Amino acid sequence: MAQDQEVCVVMVPFLAQGHLNQLLHLSRLISAYKLPVHFLGGTTHIRQAKHRVHGWDPLVVSNIHFHDFPIPTFANSSPNPDHSTTRFPNQLVPSFKSAMHLREPFLKLISDLATTTKRIVIIHDYLMSSVVQDYSNFPNSEVYLFQPCSAFTTFWFHWEETKTLELDDENESLRAKLPSTEGCYSDEFLELMHSANASYKKLNNSGTLYDTSKVFEEKYLELLKNEKLKTGASKNWAVGPFNPVTITDRKNASTESIKLLNWLDEQQPNSVIYVSFGTTVSLTVEEAKEIATGLEESGVKFIWVVREADKVDIFDGESNRKVELPEGYEERVEKSGVGVVVRGWAPQLDILGHPSTGGFMSHCGWNSCTEGISMGVPIAAWPMHSDQPRNALLITNVLGTAIYAREWEQRDKKVDASMVSDVVRRLMVSEEGCAMRKKAEELGVAVRRSVEEGGIMHKELEDFVAQITRG
Repeated sequence: MAQDQEVCVVMVPFLAQGHLNQLLHLSRLISAYKLPVHFLGGTTHIRQAKHRVHGWDPLVVSNIHFHDFPIPTFANSSPNPDHSTTRFPNQLVPSFKSAMHLREPFLKLISDLATTTKRIVIIHDYLMSSVVQDYSNFPNSEVYLFQPCSAFTTFWFHWEETKTLELDDENESLRAKLPSTEGCYSDEFLELMHSANASYKKLNNSGTLYDTSKVFEEKYLELLKNEKLKTGASKNWAVGPFNPVTITDRKNASTESIKLLNWLDEQQPNSVIYVSFGTTVSLTVEEAKEIATGLEESGVKFIWVVREADKVDIFDGESNRKVELPEGYEERVEKSGVGVVVRGWAPQLDILGHPSTGGFMSHCGWNSCTEGISMGVPIAAWPMHSDQPRNALLITNVLGTAIYAREWEQRDKKVDASMVSDVVRRLMVSEEGCAMRKKAEELGVAVRRSVEEGGIMHKELEDFVAQITRG
């Protein structure tokens, strides 16, 4: 392609699993427009992103190019929830700080691309603002912010900082229920956020991309657009859900995943609850045992992903700590057909998209929220840290497709098996739960339709591609 016709996209994700996953999925969407996409990160984290992505295979997309760079070594510590004062995965912060050393490799990559490319489009995670700051050295480059949170959560963070927008009655009511940020982040991570914010303010962003949909967040996208807060541009695009919304086949699934999905095939429609707290949450010994008992006592069939939160390098040996369950529990529930305990990586999209899955107990990370929403599955919300408490408020009080398993204000109270059992039954077999499931299914259909040609998400994506490929 001639130089004056060429456009390339450079993705600069933050190095936590949820953020890596989002921009890798976005790379798939943009690469479908025959645009070369360059995905930049630390060596271990690029490997992690490719290893864990599900719903498609990044290795068969010829115009996604991975650039993995070494970053300084750091302590590869494991989580220790039994002796921690916060749920936040503080063991990962050293690697997050080391990621700031990607600034020089980023500059070298942009410098190389600038000589052969008419326009370089840089899409960067908010937390990587300091890494991309040298883009302005190249007149043929432009930068777009990727906001990894929901528009709802982003709006409230902005509003609390500025209070420039007068709230309507609905949002005044929501403000009274807004979870505090106390306990959401560690002090070390807050320092990193403040540093990122200082760099972000210096960037001349051309607009903001959200992993969300106007189907369910149009109001908050419009509020953010009107605020024009610190982005330097009022334009935003809701090009989510980034994740695939249809699962085509199982040919690339692992043996363990196929066994799990075959078990689901044998269950009744909407009869199984899927329980997973993501990659950054570790349960204490006591919590794990109470949840185990509660799931079994509920009488509802379940798939439970029981794994430690990520350590810095997920490929560097086994975790020092294995989640302990009651003696004989795993064998007993599997033999009886009541449930399946998964110790490794689970094919979450396949599970949520399966007709036998009728509920999802989740920590409410935004990836899990969008996957649950797009697959039409109601959620039992159990927020643990970061943006999760506010995501939980969105899906419970605004969308009405979730109930609380545990509200943020109750986070320090002892987990009790009866609480878990009651929540599972409420979501899965009560009239309230059935009505919520119907609402979730209807929202899922609308979201999936939005991705099709002519749908609102498809139009947003086309609009963004037209922006970056303009003449």
